Amino acid sequence: MIQWLLVPGAYLFGSVSSAIIVCRLMGLEDPREQGSGNPGATNVMRIGGKKAAAITLLGDALKGLVPVLVAKAMNVDSLLLSCVVFAAFLGHLYPLFFGFKGGKGVATSFGVTLGVTWLLGIVVSATWFIVYKVGGISSLAALVAATLTPLYVFLIVGDVNLVVTFVLISIILLWRHKSNIQRLLVGEER
Repeated sequence: MIQWLLVPGAYLFGSVSSAIIVCRLMGLEDPREQGSGNPGATNVMRIGGKKAAAITLLGDALKGLVPVLVAKAMNVDSLLLSCVVFAAFLGHLYPLFFGFKGGKGVATSFGVTLGVTWLLGIVVSATWFIVYKVGGISSLAALVAATLTPLYVFLIVGDVNLVVTFVLISIILLWRHKSNIQRLLVGEER
């Protein structure tokens, strides 16, 4: 039963906002109050450039990766692993430490996929990269990768609990990107 403490632990770990911390450490404006208002790597790039964005992206991915690796090291069952995956992701979206105003979840969702299995992480990132190279729009690449992730989980991992978890994550990612989707539909997305 002690292993179930991994779930709130994953949420709390996910609640550490890389964007806000990076901006504070680098003397930049609060990303929740600048640019798009989203505390994520894309907005941090607008505010502070590529270095700040890269650090934020790495931090957000690690928030998903580390809890999943810890759970796997403890040899948890697939239900508990799925709960850890979802808790880390939700922590990023609704961070306890930052007024429940988090990012959109793309980098953290990548981190959890990489934690589940490196092959899954590589396939998801390759999908993002190919779509980005063809279309040139980061949000479109993220939406396509998010939509295909449950299929990849089914094909690569084959675990029902994880498939359901990634279906939920994909739905939430699409919902969190609804303004991007609207701009894509009218051809105004940058």
